Amino acid sequence: MTLMNAESYRESLRKRKPLKVWLDGKLLENPIDHPYIKASINTVALTYELAHDPEFKPLMTATSALTGETVNRFCHLHQNTQDLMNKVKMQRLLGQRCGTCFQRCVGMDALNAVFATTFDMDKKLGTTYHERFKSFAKAMEQNDWIVDGAMTDPKGDRGLRPAEQPDKDVYLRVVEQRPDGIVVRGAKAHQTGAVNSHQILVMPTVSMKSDEGEFAVAFSVAADAEGISYIYGRQSCDERKLADDEASDIDSGSSCYGGQEALIVFDDVFVPSENVYMNGETEFAGLLVDRFASYHRQSYGGCKVGKGDVAIGAAASIAELNGVTKASHVKDKIVEMNHLNETLFSCGIACSANGAKMPAGNFLVDPLLANVCKQNVTRLPYEIARLLQDIAGGLMVTLPSARDWLNPETAGILEKYFAGAAGSDTRLRIRMLRLIENLTMGRGAVAYLTESMHGAGSPQAQRILIGRLANVEEKKVYAKALAMNNSLVTVEAAIREGLAKVRGGKKA
Repeated sequence: MTLMNAESYRESLRKRKPLKVWLDGKLLENPIDHPYIKASINTVALTYELAHDPEFKPLMTATSALTGETVNRFCHLHQNTQDLMNKVKMQRLLGQRCGTCFQRCVGMDALNAVFATTFDMDKKLGTTYHERFKSFAKAMEQNDWIVDGAMTDPKGDRGLRPAEQPDKDVYLRVVEQRPDGIVVRGAKAHQTGAVNSHQILVMPTVSMKSDEGEFAVAFSVAADAEGISYIYGRQSCDERKLADDEASDIDSGSSCYGGQEALIVFDDVFVPSENVYMNGETEFAGLLVDRFASYHRQSYGGCKVGKGDVAIGAAASIAELNGVTKASHVKDKIVEMNHLNETLFSCGIACSANGAKMPAGNFLVDPLLANVCKQNVTRLPYEIARLLQDIAGGLMVTLPSARDWLNPETAGILEKYFAGAAGSDTRLRIRMLRLIENLTMGRGAVAYLTESMHGAGSPQAQRILIGRLANVEEKKVYAKALAMNNSLVTVEAAIREGLAKVRGGKKA
């Protein structure tokens, strides 16, 4: 078993075959050291480094249910509700430490969703997908892999089903069945940490109808497999990372860490049979999607909260540097930011604590509460960001370049006119304003705000599932029983009778 550290992780990336990565119109010779990319590698490396820190190891690692060995929690199959809660706490910890996306959550969530779904498929259909996937899960644990969970297809015309698309490749699909495997073609969009990964775990992106078997496919493939290429996503203000000097460091807002997204293109990629975990079983595509979505919507109750902690710390710090800590409205805004952030954390913990064991043996979060968690995440971080910008002031978006601070001819002028509270450090004030810009408008906003809206599904996706899972018919039973009965006995009898009808004859 290998529990990698930060350096061994970086080395493992260099041992891959060269990836075909396009960025800004150019094919990269060395993606690992490119200034756009290396900050995102630092972020992933943090997930390895903290696993060796005695203070954080209990949270960052777990005991494998497959081998009994110690593994990184990002490679772990959740065995109880404490595991689910520790996952959320781990994600908050990492968000606090890096302030951006640490890129391993999707793979962890895909691992647990595919593990449970292949078990159910085998039980009903007599397939052998689960044993295949169990082998992959063991390899993921033992090699401490970064796995890119690949679900989101480009989708083309959103008004058309996969089989109705003029170009079917906008939904990844099987284009050839071979005796020893399958050939797939298509793409996966918004792929978090894709270029930093060892393996890609592909899943269908929506529920499939019976005539859409070619799109109902799940498999794993090495990130450097033949036929795979990457087109790297741009982020706001990312060009500030290009210059390796002090000014670029200051103006970036957070130079050490960063996130990463890419489009992965599968150009007739061969997948051996042993790495195929769904191949045309359309009735299970929706179940896999829903399970993954529940796990990933839970995740946002941890990672976004950690980033929220950074935002709150920035608000309190800039208030000090601006000299407004005693203002009652500033105090109240910081209280509100904490209230909103802890509300999100409460949702993440609640859906974890109310989780349940699946037939495969691993635990799933409460789907309703996980969707409530993510629905709140589509709103509350934006309010936290608004309050942060309010406290920061307008200088956050009109600040001169750090090169003007480093220029002897203008440095004194800026020190004079952009000084803050008496005795405060003007350079620290500048850095804090750049951090706030990064979190709310720059490349950090991708991980904190944009992902809050669309990651793990759009807001409407959560509302659909909340409506489906909220048991409104049961709630109507309670209301009718209380409205129509005038004794304790008849109220209780009416509730039990009504619930039995709603639940199809099952006792209340």
